[in-house]
Parts: sequence; structure tokens; C-alpha cells
Amino acid sequence: MSRSPSFSRPPPKQFNVRRPQPVVEVLNRTDAFAALRAGVEQIAALEKDLRDLLPDYLATSVEPGFIKEGVLALFAAHNALAARLRHLEPRLLADLQQRGWPVNALRIRVRPQPARQPPPEKQARMTPAGADALHALSESLAPSPLREALARMAARHRKNR
Repeated sequence: MSRSPSFSRPPPKQFNVRRPQPVVEVLNRTDAFAALRAGVEQIAALEKDLRDLLPDYLATSVEPGFIKEGVLALFAAHNALAARLRHLEPRLLADLQQRGWPVNALRIRVRPQPARQPPPEKQARMTPAGADALHALSESLAPSPLREALARMAARHRKNR
């Protein structure tokens, strides 16, 4: 009698479990994906050039779209970045043309990015002895913003006992 149940047999030989593969490798298998492959390569090269041309704070928040009839669509994460990008538009357009991109104009659009999850609530806890010591310290100080902050902190941690 086998220890393993019959439903956990290894797959037959003709069933080949594959490892995850890079997109480039999959696209290179057939000519049916030639147009898609060219588009992916173009976007990757454009992203690299934009990272080189834009300041760091913009490069991480701007995504290129496709070039259609000489117009390149750029997507900014929010309105402030889009406004800053519009200020840089003439220089950026000239730099892209100098690098050989067939671009006559830029279309700057806002594409909000999904909201990030709020940071987790703090898990740090102060021992009762630490809270008492903090309270004693706040009592020994002259009236000041520091004294008030220490008193609030001590009260919060004394309350959570």
C-alpha cells in the first residue's frame, strides 16, 4: 500500500511543467508577435531615454505611451507633475528628437496611480516602568513644548497598560 493518495501521483511524462519565462523569450518564438515585440522594445527604449533626460523626481512618475502620428503621449502620476512636465516640454521634445525619436509633439496626460496602502499602525509598546519614568521626566522639566510632548507620550503609554 502506498503512503501517498492516488490523486497526488506525478504528472505523466507528456505533461511538461514549465518555469516562468521572460516576455522577450515568449515573443521571440513566433513571427505572429513581431508587431507586439517591436512595440515592447520601443517602449522599453523610450522609458530608458526618458529616465536619462528627466530629473529623478519626474522620471519615476512619468510613463510613456505610444508614438502615434508623431505625437508621443506621456502620462504623469498627478497634476503637479504634469504641470512641471509641460514646463520642460520644449527641451524634452528637442532632446528626444536629437536621440532619433520621430516625435513632433508631446501630449501630456494625467494617469493617477493607485493609492498606496496606509502604513501599518505602530506596534511599539512601552513598558510600565518606561512610561512611569517618562512621566517623571516630564514632571521635572520647566513648562515647554518638550514637557507637553513627553507628558502626552507618557499618558498614552500609561493608558495602554
